[in-house]
Amino acid sequence: MTSSYRLHRAHDETWWRATPPVDVRNLSDVTESVPPSRDGSSIPFWALMSFSFILLVAPQELFPSLAPLRIALVAASLAIIVYLSDRLVRRQRLTLLTREIGLTAALAGWAIMTIPLSVWPGGSVAFVLGFYLKSLAVFWLLSNVVDTSKRLYQVFWGLCLMALPVAGTAVVHFLSASFLPGLAAQFPKRIVGYDAPLTGNPNDLALMLNMLIPLGVALFLGARRLALRIMLLAVIALDVLAVILTFSRGGFLTLATIGGIYLWKLRRRPERVWAWTALVLAIACLPLLPSGYTDRLATITNLDSDVTRSARLRWDDTFTAIRFVVANPIVGGGVGMNALALNHERGFGWSAIHNVYLEYAVELGLPGFVLFVLLLGASIKSVMEVHRGSARVPGARDLFLLAEGIQISLVAFAVAAFFHPVAYHLYFYYFAALAVAVRSVWADHERAAVSRDRQG
Repeated sequence: MTSSYRLHRAHDETWWRATPPVDVRNLSDVTESVPPSRDGSSIPFWALMSFSFILLVAPQELFPSLAPLRIALVAASLAIIVYLSDRLVRRQRLTLLTREIGLTAALAGWAIMTIPLSVWPGGSVAFVLGFYLKSLAVFWLLSNVVDTSKRLYQVFWGLCLMALPVAGTAVVHFLSASFLPGLAAQFPKRIVGYDAPLTGNPNDLALMLNMLIPLGVALFLGARRLALRIMLLAVIALDVLAVILTFSRGGFLTLATIGGIYLWKLRRRPERVWAWTALVLAIACLPLLPSGYTDRLATITNLDSDVTRSARLRWDDTFTAIRFVVANPIVGGGVGMNALALNHERGFGWSAIHNVYLEYAVELGLPGFVLFVLLLGASIKSVMEVHRGSARVPGARDLFLLAEGIQISLVAFAVAAFFHPVAYHLYFYYFAALAVAVRSVWADHERAAVSRDRQG
């Protein structure tokens, strides 16, 4: 009997009620009794949410007058400064100490140590200071400021709502024939991405939406009001439609993985009706797929049928990268330098390897590859621990669903990582930080439950 089944046996009679019975281990009770060391200013959290909004929605692109103000940098800097000041004034520790944070520090440390041996040391320094450091800062800050179940919910809701303009724009681009330039002779044509740092091309747009879909599903499964469920269903459906309209092969495989995971996870739970309904609808909608979509997917296995030759080029780059790693197993080509390093093997193609795992291996050698795999595994393990633990607590169903959403997003990234050059981007580090946060919230929950049991 699985832990998820035990959870829902306990909830069959009560979870849907607007006001569930009070349990000494109910999350609402725990939220009100968070240890004092976790208390602090809310400014860093909301500044970080503002940064997330700027990153995903990019209001500076809609209102160009905002661009010179560098509002993303202002929001992130405000969050860091206020957080550090608040912790120092309160004489509290500056960071949690977890497996994920330790592995991230080790990975960053190894990247810095290998800079002198990079194929272009100056380029690696610029990459670390100008790009990688931003991802690390957001990872660290998000891990520490999302310290209650309420804030976790706010992050989930915020990201789901931020996905609306991104997904909506993808649909509008398809309907208005806003396709990538230079592809007039190629079929099928591909839409222009959303003008924001993480969604600038259709592949990245599909990746971002795929990672946000499980958050929407988690909120949907936990929603008790019909209006909220209808709204969340609409958001999820729009995200799925947008992923399909990107014509991203990696996006399709990742989306299929997410669907398969939910079919498996919900198979013995009351919500399985939603999973099977979604499957039936997906099959019924197959005739409605846009023209050329199945031809695009066919290039996954038939590389020579791809008129863009991108599938063949990426397949060839995979073997080029493997040869480079075999020849340079320890240090690699240097952080951020995989395209330059591969030029020595294949000639001057100047294209990055579209595989996160090989990206780390090429740039940081096998030590960097191993550290990243350990970090990814530790992040998934943390949410699985929360998932299993909360399944045994009737009052923790909401946290159970949040942990499940983060887990599936991370697994989705693990699959998508085979098709994207996004090793140091926020796609992974943002969700790894949420894994740290949900594990920390669950630890507070457990401590509060033990304290209540002793007092009782």
